[in-house]
Amino acid sequence: MSGELFKMLAGIDMLHIPYRGAAPAVTDLLAGQVQVMFATMPAAIQYVRAGNLRALAVTTGTRSDALPDIPAVKEFVPGYEATTWYGVGAPKKTPTEIVERLNKGTNTAIADPKLKARLADLGAEPLSMTSGEFAQFIAEETEKWGKVVKSAGIKAE
Repeated sequence: MSGELFKMLAGIDMLHIPYRGAAPAVTDLLAGQVQVMFATMPAAIQYVRAGNLRALAVTTGTRSDALPDIPAVKEFVPGYEATTWYGVGAPKKTPTEIVERLNKGTNTAIADPKLKARLADLGAEPLSMTSGEFAQFIAEETEKWGKVVKSAGIKAE
């Protein structure tokens, strides 16, 4: 999807090669079987730091503290931003008090200095949100990526 967004905003065409996960894709990138990959930071950062891969840009809206010398795609493709995110969800009819308890526990965990340091080393940046803010974030992401799916002509199989 990150590559499709890039293609859409940059007005270029690239061949998408599907892989069953980052590991085989990175393996082929390292071997020269593919020329470019839109990888998550945790999947690629060790190879970039070791000099085995050359990072061209990060897909986040700004440069990453983990690789501060690498530009953000947005610096040369206006409007580009693609981040991988994870969240904790619950069934729709889960009582509010349980949702808030899960939210508080999650935010407490990601505020832990040891966990924050480990995530930062991997190039990940935890975001603390209320459940309402997270719902709004999901709605915005759904709208954004829906446009990319439509533009790329992606269909469910």
